[in-house]
Amino acid sequence: MIDRDGYRPNVGIILCNGRNQVFWGKRIREHSWQFPQGGIKHGESPEQAMYRELMEEVGLRPEHVKILGRTRDWLRYDVPTNWIKREWRGSYKGQKQIWFLLRLVGRDSDVSLRATAHPEFDAWRWSDYWVAMDSVIEFKRDVYRLALKELSSHLADRRRARAEEKEVQLIR
Repeated sequence: MIDRDGYRPNVGIILCNGRNQVFWGKRIREHSWQFPQGGIKHGESPEQAMYRELMEEVGLRPEHVKILGRTRDWLRYDVPTNWIKREWRGSYKGQKQIWFLLRLVGRDSDVSLRATAHPEFDAWRWSDYWVAMDSVIEFKRDVYRLALKELSSHLADRRRARAEEKEVQLIR
């Protein structure tokens, strides 16, 4: 499903733990790391696609995560022509994505990269939220930065809320 501008609807997932570190998956047989992402199927909402991709790529179910936020609009990236299948050239430009920020409320042991018959990652790690993008494929870097920037306010709100909660407890 490609829109009239040549972009395939997609979701991106920034999964963070309780220390606000983010999940990075290493692509199978490659030296590139990325966030989970995937296409939105016909009839699926972005949220439904996000939960499906989260299960397929990371093995996490809805009860393992909490949605902290999502991007207000689509973020787009163009795929270099040499990466596009010959039959799609001329009609396909890249991906447009709705990004979700999730908090893992389950345990690290709930992550399973082999939840499906076609795994996408062969390793994973937690990294600081603002990590260098060197290991992300170049044409996705700007979208990653935009998504991280837009969604970071949801983490700040959580830290501020926790600090305010501690103040209230001290006053009592």
